[in-house]
Amino acid sequence: MQTIVHLCRHGEVYNPEGVLYGRLPGFRLSDKGRSQADTIGRTLGHGHDITSVTASPLQRAVETATPLAEALGLPIAINSEIIEAENSFEGSVVAGSGGALLDPSRWKSLLNPFTPSWGEPYLAIAHRMLGAVYATLDASRGHEAVLVSHQLPVYTTRRFLEGRRLWHDPRSRQCSLASVTSLVFEGTTLREIVYSEPAGASDPSQTGA
Repeated sequence: MQTIVHLCRHGEVYNPEGVLYGRLPGFRLSDKGRSQADTIGRTLGHGHDITSVTASPLQRAVETATPLAEALGLPIAINSEIIEAENSFEGSVVAGSGGALLDPSRWKSLLNPFTPSWGEPYLAIAHRMLGAVYATLDASRGHEAVLVSHQLPVYTTRRFLEGRRLWHDPRSRQCSLASVTSLVFEGTTLREIVYSEPAGASDPSQTGA
């Protein structure tokens, strides 16, 4: 019995000041982000046997999930286990002139990139995401389901399942805006991970996530 759990990253966020918004409320999709969400709705809304749509509680994830849920006539469930990772730089402009990375008082947060020292441990992210994935797998056996989350949680989950080390260079993440990382299960065994970019590629180092 094949079941597919699609991990979607949300679309582009309206963020003219370029802050790392993390879990802060009130960050909505940009016009481009809404177009990307529409693309997700068209791509997954036809030719797929999707029986549930779940989003992180953050506004940008819910807005990304909305066109798909409407196309399928499904409600959007909210799951806090797939929320963005905690980050001590949340609310700051990180790079560039005047960015938080140039503030010596913040350097202690950069001492350990392997855990990492600036935020939620990678292993904790993987564990909570996998809890959501396997709960969804159990509830959607023989069908497909969608979880709309964020770049780091989605990519950390993929690295964990592929048996790769969890610490990595953020600039190398294969998890574009509105991308889909599909986990293909046979029974409870993961058989394949399929990555796609229905809305096109985007810069993996883009502030926010």
